[in-house]
Amino acid sequence: MASIIQITDFNAPELDIYARLTENQLLNRHEPDKGIFIAESPKVIERALDSGHKPISILVEDRHIESQAKYIIERCGDIPVYTAPFDILTKLTGFALTRGMLCAMKRPALPTIEEVCKGAKRIAILENVMNPTNVGAIFRSAAALGIDAVLLTLACSNPLYRRAIRVSMGTVFQIPWTFIDTVEDNISNGSTSNYIEQIKVLGFKTAAMALKEDSISIDNTKLLKEEKLAIVLGTEGDGLSDATIASCDYTVLIPMSNGVDSLNVAAASAVAFWQLGRRQ
Repeated sequence: MASIIQITDFNAPELDIYARLTENQLLNRHEPDKGIFIAESPKVIERALDSGHKPISILVEDRHIESQAKYIIERCGDIPVYTAPFDILTKLTGFALTRGMLCAMKRPALPTIEEVCKGAKRIAILENVMNPTNVGAIFRSAAALGIDAVLLTLACSNPLYRRAIRVSMGTVFQIPWTFIDTVEDNISNGSTSNYIEQIKVLGFKTAAMALKEDSISIDNTKLLKEEKLAIVLGTEGDGLSDATIASCDYTVLIPMSNGVDSLNVAAASAVAFWQLGRRQ
């Protein structure tokens, strides 16, 4: 049974993870096995628990303990549950809690690329997408529109940052994902992006989403007929590196109207996933 603890000391060290540690400190790159992430709202926490993530503690508005938070607290077992009224929690965390509840959880060990892609037919690859809002939105679209897995280069925002989790509505816990290592040096040096070659070895054809004159339209029937396809999306503003585009099997363009030349990467991902996730 959980231990309900009324907050009386804002400076209590056990509250640091909610109030004083940055996302990078929670990530703990030097000791990744001690990394933590924060899930926010009962629905998101429930999805994390359903995926096997291990809770450490809960921070919850006192009026929710016997209502919308009750089931989550019961599921989490013997962990501390810190509680206080709304105004105190807002002062502690610096923002209003979504649905009045946060849960600190252990970061899982990341799977390999091969494990993530096993059995997948459609995957997304994010190259240097640095905004956690965009990462979260892309995951939500991927979950909704038939994408089996997501791979991210090391410069991407971490999908387990609080805002990414919140924007994704917890779908980051439902889709297999991992980081692709040894990518940044290749891209920054302008050489061939070897991570594309890694994906090709796994049997995927690769489609770079880019604004290029030699691009094919996203409704090209050959794309839809590919048995295994990786949809590659680039960073905000600059898009994919030239090396990555050159390494891909296809360069794909979303047709535009009214003089608009591009979409935000999160919006583009939804269009691409809807069209290319439908196999013929």
